[in-house]
Amino acid sequence: MAHVPKIAFTLALLWLPTLAQADEASVLAQGRKLFQTDAEPACAICHTLADAGAKGKIGPVLDELKPSEERVLNALKNGKRGMPPFVDHLTIDQMNILAKYVSTVTGGNAQRQ
Repeated sequence: MAHVPKIAFTLALLWLPTLAQADEASVLAQGRKLFQTDAEPACAICHTLADAGAKGKIGPVLDELKPSEERVLNALKNGKRGMPPFVDHLTIDQMNILAKYVSTVTGGNAQRQ
């Protein structure tokens, strides 16, 4: 019986990467939805982003810009050039999800490490 907790602990450790991957996939799916339709106005109206199927012509092409999570979050909070701030339209959690999504699918976070 003394081995049961050790086995349970070992099995739990094996599940951690799977749970983290599931969480990451969920965040990316939420971010894609925010980008495509749920942000007001939707990011896809202005920005091009291949992963989201967006071909906006007003803002920068995010696939080329490859912004970091911090840069996206800053733009969402404060606005940038013609982009309005989203503090009245999105919660901080939604802004974090959106920033994570954009920086992940463009490779922006990978370039900063």
